[in-house]
Amino acid sequence: MTARLLPLLGLLLVAACKQQPPPAAPPSPARANPEKHFLGSAPDGKLHVYFLDVGQGDSALIVSPEGRTVLVDAGPASAVKHLINRLPELLAARLDTVVLTHPAPDHYGALDVVQKITDPVQLIEPQLPENPSEYDGLLTTMGSRQVAIFSPAPNPAKPQELTRIPLGKDVELTVLWPRAPTEPLLTVSSAGDAKSAQHEANSIVLRLTYGKTSVLFAGDARAETEAALMKAGVELSSTVLKVGAHGADVATTEEFLQQVGPQAAIISVNAEAAKALGVPAPATIERLKAVSAHVFRTDENGEVHAVSDGEKFVLTPQKISAGESPSTQYVFSPDDKKLDPIVPLVPLTKAPAEESAKAVPAKGVSAKATQVDLSRFDKVVEVNSKGEERSSRTSKKAKETGDKYYASRHKPIFHKASCPSVKRINPENLVTYNSREEAMKQRKPAGDCRP
Repeated sequence: MTARLLPLLGLLLVAACKQQPPPAAPPSPARANPEKHFLGSAPDGKLHVYFLDVGQGDSALIVSPEGRTVLVDAGPASAVKHLINRLPELLAARLDTVVLTHPAPDHYGALDVVQKITDPVQLIEPQLPENPSEYDGLLTTMGSRQVAIFSPAPNPAKPQELTRIPLGKDVELTVLWPRAPTEPLLTVSSAGDAKSAQHEANSIVLRLTYGKTSVLFAGDARAETEAALMKAGVELSSTVLKVGAHGADVATTEEFLQQVGPQAAIISVNAEAAKALGVPAPATIERLKAVSAHVFRTDENGEVHAVSDGEKFVLTPQKISAGESPSTQYVFSPDDKKLDPIVPLVPLTKAPAEESAKAVPAKGVSAKATQVDLSRFDKVVEVNSKGEERSSRTSKKAKETGDKYYASRHKPIFHKASCPSVKRINPENLVTYNSREEAMKQRKPAGDCRP
């Protein structure tokens, strides 16, 4: 009997073992954010600003020489697909800061997804009254995801000082507006949506500086904002201007442009929306041209990449105009701006030197001027550096005996052959003079090399 029971007992034990579930695996540790895969390059010691092509909206990525990153606005919801592909290509690590200039959907619409992709440490927003419920809900979501949210309000201990965000050695992002509660928010009258106009007038306005170069981010700031900044006497001069309000005629006044003095201006627009909304306004374009700013539009030029070494900005648009080399770049130098004042162009075939001298305006030119130098820059396809650089010292005898002098056909000044500025002139724009006397008949001596 016992012999028969033993095999049966063994079978029951085997069956029982098979029915028992395997031991559960230990739970995985919870993670606040999924692993991110960034493809950007390591810091290269230069300042990079990417004016992203997000359609009818705004978004620009700042990468400092040491690799600190700031995203100024997150674009509209329609730009989500583009941003989730483009931002990882530009970032080498998680995003440091997001700045939302004001609560408009074309500036924050893609933030929810952008946050998941870039994992920003902090978010700065103007904390304006009467925000859309969608916007307030988005900020609540950001807080629940451990994104620190700050206001650009001045330090209560030093209310007269501007709020500054250091981005490494010699690089700084300064908040020019708003400055509540030290200064009250602006109130504006508008024939359209008064609440939106109020939000636009109190957009966060930023000035990014690196060495001699600078970028002014105007958000959707209006003429009232510009007037307040000029009245406050804050430093506005900038090499590059991110044009406010997508180029609408409610901003970018002539007086403001005279203070900023931009050499390049970026307008973020969508071609179809631009037609429907009337942006950029023709009057805005004319005012920009009147101060010799070269205009880049994302609907025509795509993304614009600006790189600064602290001395000059080199801008590379994604799309090049017809007939230009695919390697075309644009060089803008604050030093060139000081050397090349805005003056009426002198035709190469006539106009004596004395007429040219009379034409120089004391304080810029009127927006109605049509004969001004509309190109205070030189397009650089490939810098023509053939031949050895000559000595920077040209003797008086050489000047008298007919040494060659050079100019850009777009500028009212001429240079010595040995001047470094000559190398930056596109060969297509190069004008050659066989003597100083010949050059003086049509142009003025440059201030850098004093020919």
